[in-house]
Amino acid sequence: MSDRPVFVVGCPRSGTTMLQLMLHSHPRLSVPPETRFLVPIYQKRRSFGDMRQAAKRLALAEWMSSDRTTKFHELGLDRDDFIRQVVDGPGSLGSVIGTAFKMYADRFGKARWGDKRPSYVKQVDMLVRLFPDAQFVHLIRDGRDCVSSLKEMPWFTHSSFHAMSTWAEAIDAGRRLRKIMPEDSYYELRYEDLTDDPSTELKKLCHFLDEDFEPAMCSPREAASVAVPVHKVWHSNTHGEVLRSRVGSWATRLENWELRLCEQVLGERLEANGYELSGAPKASREHLVRLQKVMQKRRGSRMRKAMRDRFNRLREPGPVPALLTSGQRALAGLPPQRVEMELPQHVM
Repeated sequence: MSDRPVFVVGCPRSGTTMLQLMLHSHPRLSVPPETRFLVPIYQKRRSFGDMRQAAKRLALAEWMSSDRTTKFHELGLDRDDFIRQVVDGPGSLGSVIGTAFKMYADRFGKARWGDKRPSYVKQVDMLVRLFPDAQFVHLIRDGRDCVSSLKEMPWFTHSSFHAMSTWAEAIDAGRRLRKIMPEDSYYELRYEDLTDDPSTELKKLCHFLDEDFEPAMCSPREAASVAVPVHKVWHSNTHGEVLRSRVGSWATRLENWELRLCEQVLGERLEANGYELSGAPKASREHLVRLQKVMQKRRGSRMRKAMRDRFNRLREPGPVPALLTSGQRALAGLPPQRVEMELPQHVM
């Protein structure tokens, strides 16, 4: 049976939380609420030092479990137990991070762990470095609906131009991943298909994950009480049945100029993913120029981050790949770890 990590990615507001809950409803899969420690730890890996040293692992585990920005507390783990397992565990950066997710899976007696964060779609290279046997599930939604939803979110403080850029970046990242990722590592599905026929789409997804389909995945309401923090009111729809009520709601939620701009600039991407255009008139030159400037600025920011990462790779203090799963250890030339079965504290 597979023990590969699973990452749910996509544009924000594309239904990734719903998919997270569907996966968490599977008896072998656990996908926790969004955490905030994976990316910062990787970016600051030089300052955390060589994880082959127990003292360095201790310091990182203490930071992970105590810093308020990491949201470690939402995993519901015992801090002292986490620190102990990290110190006693393998000496690599990915192993320290992965231990938190593995312990979360252990809470529910599950064999596999996952993670969900939409922005990961642009950081797959980083995630593969940390977890070389990982599988990625990219949920795609009509860009017009994503833009409509994004601009209404209390945490999205940018303009509609940034919302359009965000969707375009996710789609473009998916195109690249389709070309370079192995077939057993990258999978795409559409939000509209998933909400229209959850059973069929989840059966296909389970086949990709090498898991048996479980009917409970089609009704993930119970999982929402565990895997969606109460304060995230914008995910209130996840506490009900899987519905298609928001599909195509862009027709009443987008302003005319937003629809025109979406279809002119994002039209090719929309049609390539099976979405029909409404035939809206062309956007104004003013709006086109503003969107192009936003997209160029964001592209420049991504390029600078990529350059910093390439530089940091030349001066890494210790090994990065995790050594927790059978696949990770096989890639590193290590024997499988002995697994001691424990009774779960809670069963999902």
